[in-house]
Amino acid sequence: MDSRRLTFAPLRLLGAPAPGGLALPAAFPSRETMYAPRGVYVDAARVIVADSGNHRVLIWHGFPERDHAPADVVLGQPDFTSEGPRLLHLPTAVAVYEGRLFVADAWHHRLLIWNRVPEKSGAPPDAVIGQATLDDVRPNRGRAVHPLGLYWPYGMAYVAGRFYVADTGNRRVLAWDGIPEGDRPPDVVLGQPDGHTALENRGKGTSADSFRWPHALSGDAGRLFVADAGNHRVLGYVPHPAVDRPADLVLGQSDFTHSFELPHVPQGPRRLRFPYGVALCAFGLAVADTANNRVLIYADVPDRGAFHPAQAVLGQADFDASGENRWQAVAPDTLCWPYGIWCHGDLLAVADSGNNRVVFWKRV
Repeated sequence: MDSRRLTFAPLRLLGAPAPGGLALPAAFPSRETMYAPRGVYVDAARVIVADSGNHRVLIWHGFPERDHAPADVVLGQPDFTSEGPRLLHLPTAVAVYEGRLFVADAWHHRLLIWNRVPEKSGAPPDAVIGQATLDDVRPNRGRAVHPLGLYWPYGMAYVAGRFYVADTGNRRVLAWDGIPEGDRPPDVVLGQPDGHTALENRGKGTSADSFRWPHALSGDAGRLFVADAGNHRVLGYVPHPAVDRPADLVLGQSDFTHSFELPHVPQGPRRLRFPYGVALCAFGLAVADTANNRVLIYADVPDRGAFHPAQAVLGQADFDASGENRWQAVAPDTLCWPYGIWCHGDLLAVADSGNNRVVFWKRV
């Protein structure tokens, strides 16, 4: 792909405006505001945001026609002005798979499922993954780590008929053939030798088959990508792993055994610092390089090897800059701790968590 054509411009902003760019957008709950959103989903029919700091999910029917548009639906709170953990406790990832809404209710250690995307506020979930019932919220179901429990599940993906969960606190990725129904154990556990172990980097140090903080997932029919945020890298599997095995690709590090991180120096197009989001798009692989306050685009997505350079950067003027809002002011094209990302055609949605907003970038 011609990297010269990888040019993006902000198209729409959701969340309150930043007065003069010198103050962050308001975070108190309302129809228009957000507080540290960490997840976003967009398709032809809707926009869905995990408004993490307000412990709720917001839904817009259709794509908003103007900046700072009010949400149509709220889930997790009795109204648009309430806050605090209730049904949801720090929701992170949100997505629609096979017409069903999935929410990673991270600090309740579960995924919640609505069998239809709610059109009205307050609709209760229909099913749960990671807990025995909808009333249970304990990590690993109150037991030692085991195949059916979850501990801070921050990310998920449904790719090529397989359902993946980034079980971050247990430092593993779980995979089911099809969307799991009831208490069905995962078919594959990545990053640990079995379903009863939760050691950081398998207890042996950074490697091609270990995780520190697996946080987000994306892929297509032949590839799976995992944002291993704590090791400052993205791992790639080509093809999808049928069993626990080493990754084939690492981005952000010089090899599979390093987890280098050095802040406040020029980062360039090859390094990552706490990449919390990843999305495989029509135009390439997008990575939320969170602590560098930027999104990197890899136009020609590699299948093997290490330390490949990105071809485009969003949120910064060049590959060497990494400051929050470019160390200046909040602007439509600046970022502050970008978190979850999602693609729909040439549209890239970014949960700009430090700026209490979501930014939609359009390829131009």
